[in-house]
Amino acid sequence: NGAANLQKHSRANTIGLRFNIKHDDHVNLLRGGIEQPAGVWADVGSGSGAFTLALADLIGPGGQIYSVDRNAAALREQARAVRARFPDVSLHLVEADFTRPLDLPALDGLVMANALHFVPTRQQAAVIRQIKGYLKPEGRLIVVEYNVDRGNLWVPHPLSFQRWQDTARQAGFAHTRLLATAPSSFLKEFYSAVNW
Repeated sequence: NGAANLQKHSRANTIGLRFNIKHDDHVNLLRGGIEQPAGVWADVGSGSGAFTLALADLIGPGGQIYSVDRNAAALREQARAVRARFPDVSLHLVEADFTRPLDLPALDGLVMANALHFVPTRQQAAVIRQIKGYLKPEGRLIVVEYNVDRGNLWVPHPLSFQRWQDTARQAGFAHTRLLATAPSSFLKEFYSAVNW
């Protein structure tokens, strides 16, 4: 069920990432999708913040990040890490379920890393359509997911890059570009894609 899978997200969103993937790898997965520094971004389903830190590194001083997760403890952990490593980035914590309407400002971009696979497949396009509504007209969505279509207990509803292209189109994105891939000892590989 979707709610149970989303509850697992905060504990598991970095499960494959903590095995052999470092901060620079997270940065490299996002880098090609961020065209200019600063701006207002969100990281939804952010968990303990591995990609929030990568985003802070890339947008730099003056940037703002709205970090959205259901787990208050994980949000506090990432707030400490962002303050310590990137004190000139403004971090706003939003304790919420990203599949429900969020109170966010118009965004230059949004990162959804290892979060969509907790949403049941039949609901993914609707969630992405809602996420798209938070973006400014020229805003970008960066997705990081496992490049497989069959999941397991920890990654119940993954979507390969090929399936992501279809889902993004159904949600109203005109353009999808593969940014990078990285091997995963957990499920084949990760991919990142930017959508606008």
